[in-house]
Amino acid sequence: MDAAMSSLAETSTEDIELDLLLEAIWRRYQYDFRNYARESLRRRMDRARTHFGCATLSELQDRVLHDPLVHPTLMGFLTIQVSEMFRDPAYFRALRENVLPHLHTWPSLKVWIAGCANGEEFWSLAILFREAGLEDRTIFYCTDINPAALEKAKAGIYDLERIPDFTRNHRASGAPGSLSEYYTAAFGAARFDPSLRRKAVFADHNLATDEVFSEVQLVSSRNVLIYFDRQLQDRALGLFASSLGRGGFLGLGSRETLRFSRHSDLFTDFVPEEKIFRRSAEDWKEPRDAAA
Repeated sequence: MDAAMSSLAETSTEDIELDLLLEAIWRRYQYDFRNYARESLRRRMDRARTHFGCATLSELQDRVLHDPLVHPTLMGFLTIQVSEMFRDPAYFRALRENVLPHLHTWPSLKVWIAGCANGEEFWSLAILFREAGLEDRTIFYCTDINPAALEKAKAGIYDLERIPDFTRNHRASGAPGSLSEYYTAAFGAARFDPSLRRKAVFADHNLATDEVFSEVQLVSSRNVLIYFDRQLQDRALGLFASSLGRGGFLGLGSRETLRFSRHSDLFTDFVPEEKIFRRSAEDWKEPRDAAA
């Protein structure tokens, strides 16, 4: 038996079912999860199978194809929505102390939060930019493939019991004031100041299939690449590189890296311990300070 036949023989029934289910989702709804990390996908799809009362992934595939109400719920299993405001405070401190002084030199700014999930990172960055006096010149592009998550992100309403953790993170990020300045609390929930989103755009964007939509000065995409396989990681990093103007900044999650990407030579380390990189700028010059 040759290597190809041996590999086919070793493919489990569960792997075949997963492949067919992902293909069905792509062809029916145009959401492409085929290059997501397999082990994570298996766990999430197994939870989805149990949730829908299906004995097999093939049964779940039948539901996906024939019941249009299944897909919106399934998206909650396929996409990761767990985060918190000012998660990894040292990252936000590094932005505050090292990146924002450079961004002050641009007369206008665009920031892309790729994979914004339920919006905690957007609201964190919006507060950070307000505290730095950059709010008025900044447009935020908040993208995700889950429409329900985008609605939650736009609403900016979170359980009140989460606020103590958010507050500790905000303080540890080097904030000059209190997080309580930015939300009102009622009925067990905290609603963040809607004025923080007045220059934010919330949009469906798929890193697996969509293309660059704007030139930006900062891409913050944290804990998204860890759910992709190597091929899809490379595609996403290529989009980030193409989106960033010369001298722009890229922030990744603590377990993510550029090291093995074919796009790594397009970036230089900026604050490597916090996974902040800068778009290479051999022919790029610092723009004049807008206040000059």
